[in-house]
Amino acid sequence: MNSKTKILSLQKTIMILVLMIILPFLSFAGVIEVGPGKTYISPQSAAQVAIPGDTILIFPSIYTGSNLVTNIHGNEGQYIYFLGVNPELVVFNGGSQGLHFSDVSYIHIEGLSFTGHTGNGMNIDDGGSFDTPTRYINVVNCHFYDMGAQGNNDFLKMSGVDDFLVSGCTFENGANGGSGIDMVGCHQGEITGCTFKSMGSNCIQAKGGTQFIDIFTNRFEDGGQRSLNLGGSTGLQFFRPLGAQFEAADINVYANIFYRGWTPIAYVGSIRVHVVNNTIINPENWVMRILQETVDVTRFLPCGDNSFVNNIVYFSNSLATYVNIGPNTDAASFEFKNNLWYNHQTPTNSSPNLPTLESNRITGLDPLFVDISSGDLALTEDSPSIDKGVLTSFLTDYNGDVVPQGATNDIGAIEYGIVSSLNSFSKKSTVNVFPNPCYTFCFIESESIEPKHLSLYDASGANISDKIKVTSVCKNIVKINMEQLRPGIYHLMTPSFYKKIVKI
Repeated sequence: MNSKTKILSLQKTIMILVLMIILPFLSFAGVIEVGPGKTYISPQSAAQVAIPGDTILIFPSIYTGSNLVTNIHGNEGQYIYFLGVNPELVVFNGGSQGLHFSDVSYIHIEGLSFTGHTGNGMNIDDGGSFDTPTRYINVVNCHFYDMGAQGNNDFLKMSGVDDFLVSGCTFENGANGGSGIDMVGCHQGEITGCTFKSMGSNCIQAKGGTQFIDIFTNRFEDGGQRSLNLGGSTGLQFFRPLGAQFEAADINVYANIFYRGWTPIAYVGSIRVHVVNNTIINPENWVMRILQETVDVTRFLPCGDNSFVNNIVYFSNSLATYVNIGPNTDAASFEFKNNLWYNHQTPTNSSPNLPTLESNRITGLDPLFVDISSGDLALTEDSPSIDKGVLTSFLTDYNGDVVPQGATNDIGAIEYGIVSSLNSFSKKSTVNVFPNPCYTFCFIESESIEPKHLSLYDASGANISDKIKVTSVCKNIVKINMEQLRPGIYHLMTPSFYKKIVKI
């Protein structure tokens, strides 16, 4: 065998070995290219031929017109992907809307930009089939900016969408009467790691029977009339389910940072909404509103049974009042605990007037941020917020790090000291997680790792290790089967390292 033959034989052997390694990840999925000079000129036309596991790869261009994608479905472990090659160069611009997904499931959308629309930037709905919601939808790392109309126009409109994730997206310069994200009758969803700037009516609205939503680790700047409208006013025919007794219920808002906004938090016809461990800076008129806009005592429960716990409220003399309470509400059922209230202009005027007695409040003490002028809202070692929060089940702070179970909570969005300690874990040991984001399983590679020492936590801090199966592949690699977990952010911890895992 001559040298050239030997080289070709070696190359062939290497290629076979590489294929043996990567084939289990590929699932024989296809790539469908969209853009100038490609087979398909629009995502709408490409979607007509997509099957589970396919990637619709969208190349740089300005895409105009309304792209309607309807009745396509991936399956568990085989999403259909709409991926932009470059999120700032793959732009859906103008027209009534950029992308409209209707009656779909197992769809992952990532790396796209939306601007200049006169309706909604992206619309996702159930096609009017209330009993069969659109499900398993991920919207990741998308950019929504400069809405083209100033009425009730939303960057991301979702109606009848269940089991969804919105992560790492940016929303800037919204319509005066619209939302960054508007949910009508949506359930089991997470909105995390997003940034909202200069919104009109609100950043996030949850109404029409929306339930079981987690809103965490987001940043809200100048969030409009109601940065979070937790509830609202919905036509009866649009409720999902049709017989819902509330606008919104079972919503958790934690580890977020709010800058300004007419009011950061509005509880509107909502029940069991928990606002926990957030940092609120200079609200402009009210800290919160308690309202009931959908009134029917024979059907709808009054706004109540909600909580406001472990939050830092850093405000000025411009605040009109702390809580705006409207008629037909049950403000007396609200729970207030362990919040820090600080008027940085007149510290002696820091005590809020609340509808119920607050336990363990702190007033008139500077929370002592590292550098509020530069936006560093971490706590210094002398902060009165440290270890003064009531222990809750929400153990993820603004930086996405997990407070160890059993630890005492701080007040505010950022736990003191936890970031540096978790970062030190990563420095002690080289850890590789792949693929990440993952679908059904992922691999953890480390110099020293034992399956029995792995713990997995969900975004609220609950230990869910019993829901995964961990097996050793070889000395330094373990495989984690996450098939039973719904899409979202999870936190992997051992005595020596910490890693964030995203399941999509």
